[in-house]
Amino acid sequence: MTKQNNQGYSLDPVTFEVLKNAYVNIVDQMAEQILRTCYSFVIWSRDFSSALCDTEGNTIMQGSGDIAAHVGTLHYTAKAVIKKFEGDIHPGDVFVVNDVYQGGTHFNDTRIFAPMFFEGELLGFAQANGHWADVGGAVPGSFNVSALDHMAEGLRITPVRVYSKGKYLSDVAELIAHNTRKPDDIIGDLQAQAEACRLAEREIQRLCQKYGVETIKTSFAEVQDYVETLTRQRISELPDGTWETTDYIDVDPAEGEGLIPINVRMTIKGDSVHYDLSGSHPRTISTFLNCCYGGAFAAIVAGTKMQSPDIPLNSGFYRVVTVELGPVGSVVNADWPTPVAGFCSGPFEKIMNSVFELWAEILPERAMACTFNLDYLLIGGRDTRHEDKPIFMWYDWMVGGWGARNGRDGWAATGPVFGVQLGTQPFEGQERLSPVLTTEHELLIDSGGPGEYRGGMGVQKGGTLYACERTVVSYCCDRERSVTWGLWGGLPSFPHGVWVNPGQEGERYLGSIFSGEPLHQGDTVTRPSAGGGGLGDPLRRSVERVLSDVTEGYVSIERALKDYGVVVRLLDPDLAEYEVDLDETLAARQRIARERPAMLEEDPEAVAARYRAGELTLLDLIRQYGVIVNWGSGELLEKTTAQFRDMLKRRTVPYWSTRIEQVDMDRPTLRVA
Repeated sequence: MTKQNNQGYSLDPVTFEVLKNAYVNIVDQMAEQILRTCYSFVIWSRDFSSALCDTEGNTIMQGSGDIAAHVGTLHYTAKAVIKKFEGDIHPGDVFVVNDVYQGGTHFNDTRIFAPMFFEGELLGFAQANGHWADVGGAVPGSFNVSALDHMAEGLRITPVRVYSKGKYLSDVAELIAHNTRKPDDIIGDLQAQAEACRLAEREIQRLCQKYGVETIKTSFAEVQDYVETLTRQRISELPDGTWETTDYIDVDPAEGEGLIPINVRMTIKGDSVHYDLSGSHPRTISTFLNCCYGGAFAAIVAGTKMQSPDIPLNSGFYRVVTVELGPVGSVVNADWPTPVAGFCSGPFEKIMNSVFELWAEILPERAMACTFNLDYLLIGGRDTRHEDKPIFMWYDWMVGGWGARNGRDGWAATGPVFGVQLGTQPFEGQERLSPVLTTEHELLIDSGGPGEYRGGMGVQKGGTLYACERTVVSYCCDRERSVTWGLWGGLPSFPHGVWVNPGQEGERYLGSIFSGEPLHQGDTVTRPSAGGGGLGDPLRRSVERVLSDVTEGYVSIERALKDYGVVVRLLDPDLAEYEVDLDETLAARQRIARERPAMLEEDPEAVAARYRAGELTLLDLIRQYGVIVNWGSGELLEKTTAQFRDMLKRRTVPYWSTRIEQVDMDRPTLRVA
């Protein structure tokens, strides 16, 4: 084993391997400590991450189940605390920080940070990050679409001491907690995170006693060198070159309709990889779907790391993977006091999916189409089931579909790429804590993006309010207009968006980004999550697989014909027996192959008018015509449609078959380099 600078490692391989894995185990123990002692339902649902850092704040190791959006940011906040308190850090100290302008993600992600000492010597730091359900601001849950600056989003906590030499500073903790809507939960979570840091210190001290402090200090450096060397070796085996793509945020509300570009340019040179995001939208947008440098860097790191899941993650990785964000003040490099609470649904998801797309050209065996967009639905108000009418927050996120993969369909009803280990919150727990009754939660038919390999299925979830007053709803999402896209000829999925009282009197469509909308007892709120995008030409999907999808309830008979060109007939509804007409299927596929390019050139307003008249469906517009409308009113979004069609002509149309000579049976194909 040789380091990049050709100096030999000083630790023997066995000791090195034992300690490297011990550090992963320590961070995972921190996770268990938080999970078993936290107060809030959000953190209990695993919206947290932890890390060990060296004396400079560099990450030594992260855990095996951390949130992707936290990856790549914990070392930034570590360095911010060290800089603020340099020379004034003592055994028993604990610090708290959530500052997005000092390397954080959004204000809900609050980091508890503590030094690790052994016999009076500072060895490093432990850090536990958790998503606090509320940090104040104008709306419950602190997701304020209308925020003009971060002051309207919630409490900004610059690095501050909350334990001093082991003494709990209750005045500081309570000042923070009582600027939120759930102070008891905040205090409980803070202390759970602090105890996780103390656990890490005890475990490091135990290793020092067993192996010696100098061995531990050496291993802190060498595990980072190891990751750097391993990553450089992996990159050096790949071809040099530059690849570029663009994804989109739905809209800047202040600028009118039109997609907001997130441009990612990747260059591999030798044994390093560099990303340039400076071609993205040059200004911040007038809502909270902006991203500071910490969140943008985390998206790059998480997307790249998924190409080599076997490599551990620490600051050695960051020496190989570098990022240029461009001028401060852009949508991916927001500055103070820009609101950024929705970074995870905005630039983060777009950057990460763009990274997947770029790597698909280099490692096609790992190719994956776009995944569904992370969403947060927050219903908050007063719970009248109790005499004192406490504040409640129904804080909900959805599972959805991942993109189809090279040779495989996408995963259905899975956590977002933002954080795969996010738990699907049990309805029983939600209903106990909030007066919202879950009325539906099921796979959404036709939500998987069509392709030779189908995107994973999204879901539909609904809830009805009861025993409540002074209640509002907020929603943080995207991909209502920049619909989850397919790759290499695959088709898009399904748009996100929230309906209140669908199919009832007072029905209204709220869209995919809003806050503070009033709700009343008896209202029902329903929303879908998108499936994943398809991969490959859907006319090349085997008829057996399409028939199986219909039988399983994943694809309707109507969409089997329109999206896949497969003619399916229902024989016996009680027995769910179907058959495929192979002759008509071949004719349908030949017709679709001839006609589909021209459908993307039809007059958009004429198509929108047919939608408003009920002649075309939502999925017809998205998949066959590339037309985007306001899904509530049917009004054409002209500029958005032009951009969406351009995206289809880049990602999809060039890979379509122009002639269909036969009906493919169950014959999987795999694209190779």
